[in-house]
Amino acid sequence: MKKRNIWIAIIGLLILSLAFTGCASNNAPAEDSESQSEEQVTLKVAATPVPHAEILNFIKPKLEEEGIILDVIEFTDYVTPNLALADEEVDANFFQHGPYLEAFNRERGLDLMNACKVHVEPLGLYSKKISSIDELEDGAIIAIPNDPTNEGRALLLLEAKNIITLSEDAGLEATEKDIVENPKNLVFKPVEAAQLPRTLDDVDAAIINTNYALEGNLNPVKDALIMEGSESPYANILAIRPEDEDNPAIKKLIDALQSEDVKNFINEKYEGSIVPVF
Repeated sequence: MKKRNIWIAIIGLLILSLAFTGCASNNAPAEDSESQSEEQVTLKVAATPVPHAEILNFIKPKLEEEGIILDVIEFTDYVTPNLALADEEVDANFFQHGPYLEAFNRERGLDLMNACKVHVEPLGLYSKKISSIDELEDGAIIAIPNDPTNEGRALLLLEAKNIITLSEDAGLEATEKDIVENPKNLVFKPVEAAQLPRTLDDVDAAIINTNYALEGNLNPVKDALIMEGSESPYANILAIRPEDEDNPAIKKLIDALQSEDVKNFINEKYEGSIVPVF
């Protein structure tokens, strides 16, 4: 009778042990999964397709190794990405240069901030009708970006190449009213930046941002009649909200964008049409 009780006790202990082991093994994966989800962070970044989204997609694998899932959301205009950032629909955006962000903040009463500089996309003059700037005829029509900072930038490019002269106090946001000398009586046609490559059949020339030139299958190095130099103050930036300045995930994104790998990627892929500035 005693032996029987001993065996019953032993069997009971074995059953309890197996039960606890099963519970522990069932719980372990859940804890690991929860731990992994806590370590991973998703960053939503708004960007124009070329080259910004391409650069972001290039750094995706590196950021994923550091626990950051990069969700690149593409836009094709210069307004929506800033509004989406201000409305907290995205965590950052990458499409614009510093002067444009400053002007946008003033106009909209926002305080979006420049987190880092990445590259310059030299503005260029393109044409399907002439092969040299010297061939511009009197009264030629030139399409230019219609937003204030890029309009001023286009006019400054023409002044730098001695095609027009601006007033001394024109500044970075020069307009047609600031033109004091226009020897060839050029006519300027403001157009939304994204649409500029499509105007080339209808105008004598167009001043186009490099990202849109690339999307329009134009090679800035080979096709631009004149182009900004690398000294341009219009560096493209990563924009964020001020409260995210010390966000660890944002800091990792900045480090990745300003890495030697990205510098090599830009130089090799764009062959001088885009210039790293870090």
